[in-house]
Amino acid sequence: MIRKSALYFGLSLLGAGCAPDSGESGTFSMKKHSDDFSGDLSQWVVEQQPGGDVFIEDGRLVIVDEGGCTVWFRERLEAPVEIRYRATVSSRGRVSDLNCFWMATDPESPDDLFAEGHGRNGSFATYDSLRTYYVGYGGNHNSTTRFRRYPGTGERPMLPEHDLRDEEWLLDGDREYEIRIIVSDGRTRYIRDGETVFDIIDDEPLESGWFGFRTVRSRIEIRDFEVRTK
Repeated sequence: MIRKSALYFGLSLLGAGCAPDSGESGTFSMKKHSDDFSGDLSQWVVEQQPGGDVFIEDGRLVIVDEGGCTVWFRERLEAPVEIRYRATVSSRGRVSDLNCFWMATDPESPDDLFAEGHGRNGSFATYDSLRTYYVGYGGNHNSTTRFRRYPGTGERPMLPEHDLRDEEWLLDGDREYEIRIIVSDGRTRYIRDGETVFDIIDDEPLESGWFGFRTVRSRIEIRDFEVRTK
């Protein structure tokens, strides 16, 4: 199914769960960055509202949140790229919001996401001005899974077919998911446990920017983070 968007980008090539990933990601054989979370948080930048915490424990990045949190990988990424990690939403907290940004830039400071005065503080509204891809997986109290492309104007448009509500696309507490995000040749894919959830062709692709984990009022645990290129 192919649809044209008049809102902000080109084509939605595939809907949710159309097919297992074809294996094309196997061409991403060169590991460029990784973190096994056996050390410290030096590769990450934490933006979090008061009351939460981010720490490393037992080979995992743990985000325990109250009012909103984004944890950015420090290095800027360039397409073609594959981002992969394993993630669990713990039932010790609210089972919701295994979210992420990728290829994010700030139009006010496109070369440095972390420039002084950027204004982001963990509150979700402070990210509206970014240019970025975004998936809210199990958002809104685990009732929706959504893809958006933020255009950098403060708007957050979304196509109806990118608002998934069937139970199969929502979260199971304490289940570990393998997440892979691929950006290549004007196309971006979000893949869960080998099954494509979103597969987007963008007429104006975002090919460079930063990746960040995002959650609110939940406890998420991340391990085996890798960035690969061709």
